[in-house]
Amino acid sequence: MFANQLQLARALELPTRQAMLYREQSVQHFWNSNTDLITNAWIEWETTSIDSSTFTLDDTLLDKNLREAVKQAWDDPAKELAVKALLHEVAPDVFQFQFFDPERRAVLRGYLEQVWNSQIPMRPPYGIVLNRRGAMLDSRSEGYLAAPSFQTFYNEILNTYMRPISRMLFPEVIGFDTQTFGFSIYYEPNIDSSIRPHTDASAVTLNINLNLPGEEFTGSEVDFYHPYTGDIKSLTFKPGTAMLHRGNIAHAAKPITSGERTNFVLWLYGERGRLPTQGTPRIPVDAKQRWSNPNKPNDGYAPF
Repeated sequence: MFANQLQLARALELPTRQAMLYREQSVQHFWNSNTDLITNAWIEWETTSIDSSTFTLDDTLLDKNLREAVKQAWDDPAKELAVKALLHEVAPDVFQFQFFDPERRAVLRGYLEQVWNSQIPMRPPYGIVLNRRGAMLDSRSEGYLAAPSFQTFYNEILNTYMRPISRMLFPEVIGFDTQTFGFSIYYEPNIDSSIRPHTDASAVTLNINLNLPGEEFTGSEVDFYHPYTGDIKSLTFKPGTAMLHRGNIAHAAKPITSGERTNFVLWLYGERGRLPTQGTPRIPVDAKQRWSNPNKPNDGYAPF
């Protein structure tokens, strides 16, 4: 059914960088006209080009302690404190923890290297910067990474891990966490090196580092701005660690000065982009409500 779709997708001519930066109408037309072709190309690529025994994307890539604590909480929400014990509040409403297993992360990185070499058109996250080696991850985004095994893995991270942990830390986001969004972003000196101060169009943001042990970089600290005093807390990613924070916390990525940094950035928000209002009280909710998934379909809304 999908034979030759990969070859046809590879032959497509991407819109120019300038056209994408200015979001010209031709760019949207390109993605809309080629959605089915590109989606089918990813299916063919994964079937013919990926060794599933080598590049298996599942929860064994995640930190063992996190994986076991989360499984325990899903089985019995009253045991969620084992998850909370792994999370460290490093700035107001900013939590840091180990997400990926340092020894297993090479599988994910190897898979992503195959993605970059696939020659299938992907849309960069040009809502923030036109990041040259970034990609859209969610099916609501045109030109997203539609490989089936990746999509299963991506949604597992959001639904099994990110949402219940976010509800545990920030109960006011419940109801504003039914929709998902994600992209990858890549930093290197003198090209895509930093992001200026901003807030996210999310209720909660999960920022996960994908660097391997030994892949050192300098600079690229993430500055978080205290919501009331304006004081800055500067934090650095270690390989495979994550930062989870409310989307309305202002933050910025300082310039990277050597090496490279690759991250997944995942968002949760309500239907049509709805967010909790500033200062929404944190009313305690039942643990069973936290460790559950909303029955809400993808509404198709994408922040960028």
